[in-house]
Amino acid sequence: MARRRAGLSQVVLATRAHTSQAAVSAYESGRRSPSVETLTRLLNSAGFELRMRLAEPDTHDAARLASEKFIDPRELAKHTKKEKARVKHIG
Repeated sequence: MARRRAGLSQVVLATRAHTSQAAVSAYESGRRSPSVETLTRLLNSAGFELRMRLAEPDTHDAARLASEKFIDPRELAKHTKKEKARVKHIG
């Protein structure tokens, strides 16, 4: 996203970040993940910076509760039972 917003090709970004176009392609397609150091270098080369912050996990409870108001209570009960079984199976 940063590369596209900066209007850069993969080749230009790779050159600026001292990496290869193949590596940039692999990162963008999700075939590989850059280290934090490499990600920072790529973002800086595109004119952006990496910022991180600690945050509590988003459980989506507020959105879930709001949307449940529009669901038939019987359907909601079936869905809830199914989800509990799915989560129990995973955990």
